[in-house]
Amino acid sequence: MRLVFAGTPEVSVTALEAIVASGHELVAVVTRPDAPAGRGRKLVASPVAQYAEQLGGVEILKPVKPSDPEFLARLREIAPDCCPVVAYGGLLPQAALDIPEHGWINLHFSVLPAWRGAAPVQHSIISGDDVTGASTFRIVKALDAGPVFGVLTEPIGAKDTSGDLLTRLSVSGAKLFVDTLDGIAAGVLQAVEQPADGVTIAPKLTVEDAEINLKHPAQQIDRLVRGCNPAPGAWTTFRGERLKVLATAPTDDELAPGAISATKSSVTVGTGSKAIELVTVQPQGKKPMAGADWARGVRITADDQLGTE
Repeated sequence: MRLVFAGTPEVSVTALEAIVASGHELVAVVTRPDAPAGRGRKLVASPVAQYAEQLGGVEILKPVKPSDPEFLARLREIAPDCCPVVAYGGLLPQAALDIPEHGWINLHFSVLPAWRGAAPVQHSIISGDDVTGASTFRIVKALDAGPVFGVLTEPIGAKDTSGDLLTRLSVSGAKLFVDTLDGIAAGVLQAVEQPADGVTIAPKLTVEDAEINLKHPAQQIDRLVRGCNPAPGAWTTFRGERLKVLATAPTDDELAPGAISATKSSVTVGTGSKAIELVTVQPQGKKPMAGADWARGVRITADDQLGTE
């Protein structure tokens, strides 16, 4: 099939690589416009655009909005048979959805209808799910509600972060994606409507969502930390400044919520249940470091608390 791939972040590139290696013809990619990045805030192309530039001979489309008339006109001229999508980040209008004969096929990192939305893996970890997965489905106007072609599952480990899971799912999902495209091209794969029951929503996580409430149980805090790693990063406050918490570990210690206990080798903080060890933290404006190293640097006192400001 003639394909136009739509995607933007690094997690999309794995699927794009698999499509390039398949028997399908990649004629163009659609990605978000270049965005400011780094200290200099220079415009930088998306990971998908950077990969496509290396391929050569693949047209790169960067519409401000997928509803732009110029973009829609060009897509009609290209006349793709199908448009595979992974984390594109733009709302596709019906006019775009109607162009390819076989529609726009999305690789979504959950077992639909669970966790429809922008952050399925993050919400799956935060909610304490034991299993997540990936689904391929035809995009319709309603959010992640289209009929499903294929599904795979992936267990969530006790220490998995959202970054860990997305890395694994991007690899297994890429194979599922190519298998789906092969099945559609051969006319042997039919999509099945999603069940009405079991729908959950996974909106993008904000910085506010990532704030740690140390009155919550330790297990709940650990899930928030893992679900928000690498982005947006779970955080609390210390001496009036934000402190990101990137990894924690359970302990049997008893401390009041927010109270800090530091030794030469570790630092723990009280929660609504048992205390947790701060394994890796990132002070404001600094690089990630071991919690014990941070505690020695700031010289924890008996009056210090986390999350009190």
